Amino acid sequence: MKIALITGSSKGLGKSMALHLAKKGYDIFLTYKSSKIKANAVAEDIRQNGQKCFVFQLDVSDTNSFNRFNDELLRVLDVDFKGKKLDLLINNAGVGISKSFSETTEVEFDELMNIHLKSPFFLTQMLLPNINDGGQILNVSSGLTRFSLPGYSTYAMMKGGIEVMSRYLALELGARNITVNTIAPGAIETDFGGGVVRDHEHVNSFIASQTALGRVGLPDDIGKAVAALAADDCRWINGQRIEISGGMRL
Repeated sequence: MKIALITGSSKGLGKSMALHLAKKGYDIFLTYKSSKIKANAVAEDIRQNGQKCFVFQLDVSDTNSFNRFNDELLRVLDVDFKGKKLDLLINNAGVGISKSFSETTEVEFDELMNIHLKSPFFLTQMLLPNINDGGQILNVSSGLTRFSLPGYSTYAMMKGGIEVMSRYLALELGARNITVNTIAPGAIETDFGGGVVRDHEHVNSFIASQTALGRVGLPDDIGKAVAALAADDCRWINGQRIEISGGMRL
């Protein structure tokens, strides 16, 4: 039995990751910011398939909430898992803001920094004692760190920082046999960024035209890949950026 914690997993990519990891035998810890009903629905799907699932409220933009979250996590690990630790941490929670460089405000910059860079840094730091030696950390970046699209400079900057952080973590945690990798999804049909990829036909068609496999990604494209990377067969992959984009902008 293994335990995975996935931030931002009530919908979208996080939901797909949770469902596919559960199919591989992981018990799942979900976090949500405001979508409690959706998170509980995901948890129920996982339980009906025979795995344990626990739901936690967590606003990753507020580092002051991390102590409370950690206390709740430790209580569940102690009571329901007899003191076991996490085997997999996925820093997935995020938001999208599409603004040109010249129009991005300091408030928007700080929001993206807090959610996409500061949160994974300090949440991972806090959780390290609760991760098993030999465990795994996956940080979610973006295809936008390799190719550029108008309106995403600030978002991509933060994700670039996550990729650097992952390499350093892989080096520093090697002594504990913890692997750390970055996954970089391409454009996916979710409600991320207001559903711009999913709901705007011209955007969807443009991205499909820029992708070698001829379509936009779906959440399960990412969830299945994450479940594969979490398998023991992939233990020798470490410190890497793994793009999951169907060959976008090759």
